[in-house]
Amino acid sequence: MNKTENTTLFSTHKNPYEFNGEAIDYQLVNENIKYDKYFYVESYGCAMNFADSEVVASILEQNGFGGTKNIEIADLILINTCSIREKAELTIRKRLTEFRRLKQANPGLLVGVLGCMAERLKAQLLEEEKLVDLVVGPDAYRTLPDLIADAGTGQKAVNVLLSRDETYGDIAPVRLDNNGISAFVSIMRGCNNMCSFCVVPFTRGRERSRDAFSILAECKDLVEKGYKEVVLLGQNVDSYYWNNPETNTTTTFAMLLEQVAQINPSLRVRFSTSHPKDITDEVLHIIASYDNICKNIHLPVQSGSTRMLQLMNRTYTREWYMAKIDRIRELLPTCSISSDIIAGFCTETEDDHQDTISLMQYANYDLSYMYYYSERPGTLAARRYEDDIDLATKKRRLQEIVDIQWTLSNESNKRDVGGVFEVLIEGNSKRNEAEWMGRSSQNKVVVFPKGDFKNKKGDYVKVKIHNFTKGTLLGDIIL
Repeated sequence: MNKTENTTLFSTHKNPYEFNGEAIDYQLVNENIKYDKYFYVESYGCAMNFADSEVVASILEQNGFGGTKNIEIADLILINTCSIREKAELTIRKRLTEFRRLKQANPGLLVGVLGCMAERLKAQLLEEEKLVDLVVGPDAYRTLPDLIADAGTGQKAVNVLLSRDETYGDIAPVRLDNNGISAFVSIMRGCNNMCSFCVVPFTRGRERSRDAFSILAECKDLVEKGYKEVVLLGQNVDSYYWNNPETNTTTTFAMLLEQVAQINPSLRVRFSTSHPKDITDEVLHIIASYDNICKNIHLPVQSGSTRMLQLMNRTYTREWYMAKIDRIRELLPTCSISSDIIAGFCTETEDDHQDTISLMQYANYDLSYMYYYSERPGTLAARRYEDDIDLATKKRRLQEIVDIQWTLSNESNKRDVGGVFEVLIEGNSKRNEAEWMGRSSQNKVVVFPKGDFKNKKGDYVKVKIHNFTKGTLLGDIIL
């Protein structure tokens, strides 16, 4: 297997934790509407960025812009950015450079940067490199119409101010993915955890929870529109905590998860991401109590070494994390568990690295998102520690982690052979229109022949697994 900086093994669908940059497959609500101006948007990074793009689309549509998939006709190009790793920033810079050709052909074209890179690199993007016309941080999307107007007159258009209360809870997102089956629902913004390697608290601000009423209303609206799955999003969903000022009552994540599950038994509910320190027994019991809450938990570990975890400010030990895995297995025996892992963090030794490998084997992850450490300016690690692990060692350790996960994922798929899973049909298989593609509750892609069954996208079917490929389970519908 090739050595890479950012490696994802057996990703069974669009990774809900990271998007590698894609043009939004945007469809107008009414294709007969003719707009004076059109916008085109690309999203990079985590699912929160993708959800934010849907909020931005709603704001723009309310201000006379229509979405387009054709970048050549766009009057406004927006790129929603990620600063979590160096490679993501380099990819985005390259993409912005490519947009210069379009600006030469269309002098009135505006290019804007949204999201995490906006706050961190505003000066370079606007002045030093002159790659963009407007820069808008994650808490400033409401000001987009005014900023677009300013940029159109040649002014510097920038707003990267962070907010302590902005949640966009009153804005109905425009669904940019025409899947029509699954939708993201943001329940909170920001993060208070201050992991030493992470730039998110500095680019997205402090943690704040969206009011529960607006979340439930959005989920109910999705059900009425025919959606069959919602993914509740937050940097750390388990710390969701909303106080109703009128009744002085609080809603925890466990309570919210149950309320969403109760909307409709045919609505699948997923969530991401969980911080190990915050996922409680109450949450696990709620997952166990409802068939429509998916049996899949993303539980980032980052390292299997207690010493590394302390340097990373993860606030738990190796043994504590292993006990959390045990508890999940005890209460949710059919639950799949995925993780994030960083190779080569500051001062990491071979013993630390072996601790990570042994913990992976103990946790028996179904899937992992694996990276080698890249220092992010402004983080606690960048200020406190030396990035002292050479690149060759980082890549070698990453490859060893990848190889372990390959074995674990292969064994996980092998265990599913002979089993029967309820699968939500998402559409045609990419390789064969005579086959359906869907996902199990455990978040694994399942491909199976349509046969003579009169199923359609959005249906639930029982599928018996008979084989598997690297990232896909293969099966047949059973009655």
